[in-house]
Amino acid sequence: MTPEMDTAIWSSLPVPAILIDKDENIADLNPAAEGFMNNSAKWLMGQPIWDRLMIDAPLEKNIERARKDGTPLFVNDVDVGTGSRAPLQCNMSIAPVAGQPGWMVMLISPRELAGRMTQSHSVKSAAKSAIGMAEMLAHEIKNPLAGITGAAQLLSMNLAKEDLELTDLIVEESRRIVKLLEQVEQFGNLSPPERRAVNIHDVLDRARRSALLGFGAHMKIVEDYDPSLPMAFGDPDQLLQVVLNLIKNAAQAAGSKGGTIRLHSFYEHSFRLRRADGSGQALPLQIEIIDDGPGLPESIKGDIFDPFVSGRENGTGLGLALVNKIVSDHDGWISVNSVPGRTVFRISLPRAAQEPKEKN
Repeated sequence: MTPEMDTAIWSSLPVPAILIDKDENIADLNPAAEGFMNNSAKWLMGQPIWDRLMIDAPLEKNIERARKDGTPLFVNDVDVGTGSRAPLQCNMSIAPVAGQPGWMVMLISPRELAGRMTQSHSVKSAAKSAIGMAEMLAHEIKNPLAGITGAAQLLSMNLAKEDLELTDLIVEESRRIVKLLEQVEQFGNLSPPERRAVNIHDVLDRARRSALLGFGAHMKIVEDYDPSLPMAFGDPDQLLQVVLNLIKNAAQAAGSKGGTIRLHSFYEHSFRLRRADGSGQALPLQIEIIDDGPGLPESIKGDIFDPFVSGRENGTGLGLALVNKIVSDHDGWISVNSVPGRTVFRISLPRAAQEPKEKN
């Protein structure tokens, strides 16, 4: 096998691959690893691997044993982070390099992305069916509720003052249910996105300004943008609604004490959506809404994007479900990683097609 072929195979590996020298510095990495670590190979090469990669497992002794014995090491279901992004659950393989004593090659296979992405098509279809059913039920329930409210108001005209509390309760709770049903109808009636080239930083800026004038006035909102980010392919109004909902969610979680929300954008060229039918799409534009609040309750972490799941008292659980629906309609992907003191909602979107350059 020629050196040119070796280089081609190394560059074509679909998973992040990192070559580590005997001093545990990064000697080389493939394009997929550049995307995973969100930095170029030129900048990363020569740096200590454990300064750039964080693994939530005590692996030092196992890696040293694998290096000494010349045997591979396999680690499953471990969180791997890079400092510039939320950790991802991965499978890892670490093996000695033949002919290079002390050198190791590390392969990282993100399980979290593949598992969620391969299910996205079927989940999206099921969600649409559930939304349609909820919309129909909302419409049917509103009519008898109007009759119940009217009857309670009529009854209150002939009741003693001490009994009015009961009819007032009926009217108040009926109106609360009607308001919830109207949110369900809005959730189901969202029109398809009118997608075009959009500057995602304009969307983030509009959301930040709107939040600071209203529900996020008690929060500090920090911008952390990649100025070279290309245009996204999306509906600016619907994407604004997504970002506003996520900022509002973070502001409500922080409560009156306030906190900090960071709006972070970056480019990850190796990020692809893999569907169950085998098709795929590049989603290189990354947006993260990061807050330092209490984090999501453990009981709802896995279902946070489902309708009617909420971590707040009296919450409807439709805000994040609507966010998930809009992102899915944009052929994008959304995830969340949450621990006390740091919650990261990450949105991955396709970029707009580049217009062909005019020839002189």
